[in-house]
Amino acid sequence: MSSATESIQAVKEWLLAKHPELDDLEPNLDLIENRVIDSLGFMDFVFFLESLVERELDVEAGSVDAFRTLRSIEEKIFQPD
Repeated sequence: MSSATESIQAVKEWLLAKHPELDDLEPNLDLIENRVIDSLGFMDFVFFLESLVERELDVEAGSVDAFRTLRSIEEKIFQPD
């Protein structure tokens, strides 16, 4: 992916394809709390993100907040320090 905006759009489409009952995902929606991402699908989601950023992601307990919202994914994964 060439930009964070394109990457986050790909993430949104991937999540919506897995949840056809949803019409859209707001940038600040807590994906974990709202069960858009559940414990069974979390690693699949991480693997998908890694394929977009072409690097391994840190998934330690303290880093889970980076995966909570589309906004945090964009800021912490697609636009790292």
